[in-house]
Order: sequence, then structure tokens, then C-alpha cells
Amino acid sequence: MIVAENLVKTYTASRREVRALDDLSLEVAEGTILGLLGPNGAGKTTTVKVLTTLVTPDSGSARVAGVDVLAHPEQVKRVIGVSGQYAAVDEKLTGFENLVMVGRLYHLPPQQARARANELIELFDLVEAAHRPVGGFSGGMRRRIDLAGALVSRPPVLFLDEPTTGLDPRSRLGLWAVIQDLVTDGTTVLLTTQYLEEADQLADSIAVVDHGRVIARGTADELKDTVGGQRVELTVHDVNDVDQAVSLLATFGTGEVTRGSDQRHIAVAVDSAPKALQGVLKAFATAGIELNDAGMRRPTLDDVFLELTGAPAEESANKVAS
Repeated sequence: MIVAENLVKTYTASRREVRALDDLSLEVAEGTILGLLGPNGAGKTTTVKVLTTLVTPDSGSARVAGVDVLAHPEQVKRVIGVSGQYAAVDEKLTGFENLVMVGRLYHLPPQQARARANELIELFDLVEAAHRPVGGFSGGMRRRIDLAGALVSRPPVLFLDEPTTGLDPRSRLGLWAVIQDLVTDGTTVLLTTQYLEEADQLADSIAVVDHGRVIARGTADELKDTVGGQRVELTVHDVNDVDQAVSLLATFGTGEVTRGSDQRHIAVAVDSAPKALQGVLKAFATAGIELNDAGMRRPTLDDVFLELTGAPAEESANKVAS
């Protein structure tokens, strides 16, 4: 339902060229969710803008629901819904009036626009706030009414650009449930997100983007397997022992030892976690290195992100934000 092939997009900023998309290709099967991951500035939003006809690429091609994005942008707009990073709502109108306005912009007859608005108000649990001005809505309510607006025309393809940014955990879980229900009913979704847990929970497949390129793709489990099936994790008590601990832990691993942001948390991929953990604990006791914590687990998408981009997801986001 979504196909991008060799997309290139270059901007000029401060008298230098910035390649936002660098030969980017991806595809999304019908009725599935593709999670597009990457640090801020990696090219995720530019990809969405190209696929939703808002930006014209320098080269490459794209199709949405079989329609050529460059040749027939008006046809593409008829089959997509878009919810961006910031809620696109009129604060002076009520939630209900916002949805009716969107329906009328899609040329729905007045009665049909009002009926669809009522359906979505109920779907997003906004009945009590339906006739209040959106200016008084909480952040979570604004995101819900914005996503509802993207669904007014019942689009078969939905683009969600970091839809849960800034939401509290409860609101985020509520939006996840709505998105999962949409896909169950056959909607195809391209989801960009900074929350790796969100991609792990929702996405049928994941593409990791960095510097305008897709650098890895697969299911969450497939990506996790690329950094080792099992891991031993330790938290060293004394920061002065960390270098020795890293060297010692490396003798049990199948790859490089990674360090957490506090430097005392270290981890390594291993072949057999239970056996390796037993050996690690014995070796550290012999070496006199005190541990605050020790355990084993499967890798997470955070580990994948760190392996592929060289920084944890949160750190990558903060670097750009600051």
C-alpha cells in the first residue's frame, strides 16, 4: 500500500546542503503497521511529507494505494489520513465542530459530516468534552481530536508522525488501542516514533532510519536478534571498577560490551545467558568487584538502536532537541 523507491531530498541551510533523504526506500504491506525509527533529523518526517504530497523529492518515486505520489497528488490526498507531530486543530471551535469542519472539507454532506463527527467523538472517548472549545483541552485530548480528524474520511492509509509525543502513559495506551483497532479493520499505517516501546508494541515491521537512509529493517524480534539473542547485564557498585569490569565481562561475551549513560551499567551479548551469568558472578567475586545488580534478558529495541546509530534513542533525541 505504501512504496518508496530511492528517494532523495536535499535542503539548503546556512549556505550548506543538507541531504534529508539519501536514496531511501521502504514499503508497507496492506493492513499492517510499519514503525519508522530514528533520531531527530534522521529523515522520518521528510519521508512522511513526501509520501503525503507536502514535499517533492529531488529524485526517486513513491506510490500510495497504487497511486503515483508525484504524478497524481490529488488522488493520493483522497486515500490518506495524516496526523502530524502537533495537533492541527482550531482552538476556538469545539471538538465536534472541528470534526464537522474536516468532514465538510472532504466534501461530505452536512448531515453525513455531523454523523461521522459523532462516531469519532464516541470512538475517542470525547463525549463529555465534545461541545467544549478545543482551546481548553488537555494535550492528550488535543492529540485524540487531531487523530480523529485524520480518520473522518475513513482513509485506507494513515500516516502518524510521532502521534503520542508529550502524552502521559495513560493517554498513550489509549491511542495505541485505537491504532490497533484501525489496523484490525484493514487500515495501513506508517508510524514514526521516538518511543521504542511504542514501535515494539504496535509495529508489524520496523525500519530504522539514520542520515536519510534505511539502515535496518525487519520485525522487532528480527532486529533484536541482530544484536544477540541473550544478554548479561551488570551494575558495578564503584565507578572506579568499571574499566576492569568491562574487560572481565568481555571475556564471556560474543560482542562488544555496551555502557549505559551512568557508565556503571554494562551489558554484553552471550550464547547461553544462564551459564554465562554463573561464570560472570564467580569471576567478579574472585576479582573483588562489587555489583549492585546482575541479571540476564533478551535485547530490546534500545539495544538495536544503540548498535545501529551509536547512541541510545533518548540520547539521540536530546542531542538534537538541545
